[in-house]
Amino acid sequence: MSPTHTLDSRVDAYIAKSRVFAQPILTRIREMVHKACPSVVETMKWSRPVFEYKGVILANMSAFNEHCSFGFWGQEIGAVLREAKVLKPDAMGSLGRLVCVEDLPAEKQMLSLLRQAVTFIDSGRYTSPIAARQKVVKAPATATEAPPEFTRALKANKKASAAFAAFSPSCKREYVEWIADAKRTETRDKRIALAIDWISEDKQRNWKYQNR
Repeated sequence: MSPTHTLDSRVDAYIAKSRVFAQPILTRIREMVHKACPSVVETMKWSRPVFEYKGVILANMSAFNEHCSFGFWGQEIGAVLREAKVLKPDAMGSLGRLVCVEDLPAEKQMLSLLRQAVTFIDSGRYTSPIAARQKVVKAPATATEAPPEFTRALKANKKASAAFAAFSPSCKREYVEWIADAKRTETRDKRIALAIDWISEDKQRNWKYQNR
């Protein structure tokens, strides 16, 4: 590699500390990445070498006890890797478990894949796998309907009714769910009686544990 390449001494240290079998694999990967993309920038993320181009991750490599891995980044290059039949899901990364240099794709193919990944970034067709992860949005919980016995008890006690109306939605929900969760009629009636007493005193459901 020429002096114009942006190298990171931490990557040198990472390779040097890797197991003997891994060093030539990591060195070869590094050489091909720089050959395919002279403007690539090395850094360390998640305790492993990462190659960035125009501020986004192009690829990363890792060394383990018995194998190495190399991962292309960007959803778009994934389709290219599958079409080229080099994508292997048996290890972290894109190329599977690498135990020797010969496990890497041929140089011509590897450079072509790397340049295609660079092209996606240049053209703006790059979707980071991190940014693409969709957060799981839980459906809003169905509000528990107030038991009619509780509603009647509130209406019969003006002080409790006024206090309950002033409660926040979460405070109201705590009372309603507590009463609705009662399995036995006797338990429900006892909870309603307690609730009316507490609400009349402007107490929230868990007032015993507040302001301690």
